[in-house]
Amino acid sequence: MLDLLITHATLPDGRTGMSIAVQDGRIAEVTEGLAAPAHETIDAQGLLVAPHFVDPHFHMDATLSYGLPRVNQSGTLLEGIALWGELKPLLTADALIERALAYCDWAVAKGLLAVRTHVDTSDPSLLAVDALLEVKRQVAPYLDLQLVAFPQDGVLRSPGGVDNIERALDRGVDVVGGIPHFERTMADGAASVKLLCEMAAARGKLVDMHCDESDDPLSRHIETLAFEAQRLGLQGRVTGSHCTSMHSMDNYYVSKLLPLIAQSGVAVIANPLINITLQGRHDTYPKRRGMTRVPELMAAGVNVAFGHDCVMDPWYGMGSGDMLEVAHMGLHVAQMTSQAGIRQCFEAVTTNAARVMHLEGYGLAAGCDASFVLLQARDPVEAIRLRATRLKVFRKGKLLAETPAATASLHLAGRDGATSWMTPQRHG
Repeated sequence: MLDLLITHATLPDGRTGMSIAVQDGRIAEVTEGLAAPAHETIDAQGLLVAPHFVDPHFHMDATLSYGLPRVNQSGTLLEGIALWGELKPLLTADALIERALAYCDWAVAKGLLAVRTHVDTSDPSLLAVDALLEVKRQVAPYLDLQLVAFPQDGVLRSPGGVDNIERALDRGVDVVGGIPHFERTMADGAASVKLLCEMAAARGKLVDMHCDESDDPLSRHIETLAFEAQRLGLQGRVTGSHCTSMHSMDNYYVSKLLPLIAQSGVAVIANPLINITLQGRHDTYPKRRGMTRVPELMAAGVNVAFGHDCVMDPWYGMGSGDMLEVAHMGLHVAQMTSQAGIRQCFEAVTTNAARVMHLEGYGLAAGCDASFVLLQARDPVEAIRLRATRLKVFRKGKLLAETPAATASLHLAGRDGATSWMTPQRHG
């Protein structure tokens, strides 16, 4: 007897009337119209079942700290960094853990079951590193938390920066991070990319660098990152996050850059909510959008994912852990409003992001983990349009969260009743 059987499901690839059979925490079979005995059977009624959402770029050490010790009045990246510097001496492990665990609860309720978070290593005490390692341990039964050693103040710019990264990795941090555009000079930025990629290669680690998070078209560290990935044989193991300077670069240079990124196997993470908020702050009008060239990168064969980046922290006062909100902003900023483009944005917060994190057992195929979300929508396009309710969230076959379907009661003359926001069925 099966542990769980989902029937009459629609899958992201468009297949309908599908059944998903679950046994021992894994998907045993995905087929049309399966009828089999199960301890629990759920009729999806034609609604969308998708693999769980994935956030490949976040800052959990800062999350839910909005207003501490003050609010970012200018809304700029640099004031956010300065404000984080003011907050760090006030941090305690207990408060950081409490906020991070609260955010993980939000994430699970939204069907977000895997997060890659950068954790600041600039403080030699590594307080935030130790706190998030404890959070990782506590949430392991229900959420995959991947930690990036992130030298917020610059690995070469701050005293002991290299040693701090090494110690963080020794303690169990998963990924080598960096921020080359925040080093003192372009040359130092390039040197930091080389140093950190060599460190990752020696340790067998993944790489994920904040790269060119700037409106400066001459910030070109993504080029160095792609070169080092090829030189060190790190293809498929390296990610450049943000890459916002690309939206200001000369088109001819980008025409050479895109093939280099693709050939190097470097993935790119855009963070639509934050890129559109922090970038372009020095512009009057016209204002730059501030997000990297998502459709062009995808067309070149680069794996592009979307991250949430921030939720209620020194850089951003909004957010709720909803990756559909991220995809919604992403498709608008990138003008990916075709049906194919919208579906690509759905993939940017699911399958593409899972590839960035090298998640094992991810997907909706036999043998994958039974970790998926039943959404109050009939396809990925509708899911993004509505930021669809997560009716049920499963991890390895176990129900983690459920939310009642969203309906509205109308009180209109002669038309009282309930309605939903899904696309009306067409007949005839």
